[in-house]
Amino acid sequence: MAQTQQANEVSALSSYDAYFERIESRKKLPQPLQETLTAAFARIPVSTFPQVPGGKVIEILADATIADAVKILSECNIMSAPVRNPDAVTSLDWTERYLGIIDYSAIILWVLESAELAAVALSACTATAAGLGAGAVGALGALAIGVTGPAAVAGLTVAAVGAAVAGGVAADQAGAKDAPSAADNLGNDFYKVILQEEPFKSTTVRSIVKSYRWAPFIPVATDSSMLSVLLLLSKYKLRNVPVIEPGKPNIKNYITQSAVIGGLEGCRGRDWFDCISARSISDLGLPFMSSDEVISIQSDDLVLEAFKRMRDNQVGGLPVVEGPKKKIVGNVSIRDIRHLLLKPELFSNFRQLTMKDFMNTVVATGQEFGRLTPPITCKVDSTLASVIQSLATKMVHRIYVVAENENEVIGVITLRDVISCFIFEPPNYFDSHFGFSVKEMLNR
Repeated sequence: MAQTQQANEVSALSSYDAYFERIESRKKLPQPLQETLTAAFARIPVSTFPQVPGGKVIEILADATIADAVKILSECNIMSAPVRNPDAVTSLDWTERYLGIIDYSAIILWVLESAELAAVALSACTATAAGLGAGAVGALGALAIGVTGPAAVAGLTVAAVGAAVAGGVAADQAGAKDAPSAADNLGNDFYKVILQEEPFKSTTVRSIVKSYRWAPFIPVATDSSMLSVLLLLSKYKLRNVPVIEPGKPNIKNYITQSAVIGGLEGCRGRDWFDCISARSISDLGLPFMSSDEVISIQSDDLVLEAFKRMRDNQVGGLPVVEGPKKKIVGNVSIRDIRHLLLKPELFSNFRQLTMKDFMNTVVATGQEFGRLTPPITCKVDSTLASVIQSLATKMVHRIYVVAENENEVIGVITLRDVISCFIFEPPNYFDSHFGFSVKEMLNR
């Protein structure tokens, strides 16, 4: 058992090392300049980074329901928030006080997995007729889509899901629908189940925050260096880094990849930034991801497949393309999945909805908040300054590199890639500045 855990730890840390080694091999920024920038960021304390809007970090209690969490994220116009443990109110130990970070991706993947499990269970309802029962129907559904640990951890055991859809099977059969048709048109009924029926409506943030997380909760102290933050946001794949003040219980600040890119954009006009950002991205080795490494989705593929690819590959967005040359026609990100939840007309047909229909429907429904972000593109001769400006001002997480004469996707540049441009990890930095607790969190 100990050997297995040790092997997993080595594997996790090795994947971070492999990413950064690949980046270093493709980067073209002169090494002396990288060393100068890295040393400079190492001298900048985290406490100097601008505070979150309003000056207070929004937190969500672990015993809040999923519906409450969605409401808080929506009302505060944020994508994620730290989850506070109500059972450790007086503790000053962050490992006890905070359970992780909840974001839209975790919530939406939980909903989609639950809905897909229910749909497959409906399709398998002949098993119920054979005497296997609702729980077995749920088990068949779980096997069919590969659902293992997370649903059970979230309190959505296969038996519970089977029981939740059993009534739907009976109702749909009474209405003269066959099982596959009932599954494909689950939509509105399941949408109501999620919000109003057990075990869904009572599911708490605590029950899904660890099973559906995309990155661990790793805070830094106010006296840490910005280099530590930048390494966590690039090499170690975190999307946000909470900042804590030693000896005090609450999170002091919350630094995201987007906030760092915004900070870099604010450096425009400074000599060190302008001499680097004036170069073309190709001169700097960007994009680090080649055309054959870009994960995309065809416009006639199902929207569910797009979100599965994001989940399986741990990426936050995909270019929507057409044809063998991958001409870009759209963009879909993990945040866009919220439209399936906010628009019942989409959710009602989510198992048959193509990417093209998804994009057209969202655009047609009108309201400003409901619009999809169009694909942001650049060419290989675009400057790094223009890429950073697009990422910062348009508040997107990736920009697609397209061929000169056609909109063929030949690469992608993410927030993580841009941050990685400016720094490298000095020898033994991890052991000296992060230590065992961070290594343990990264390997969970």
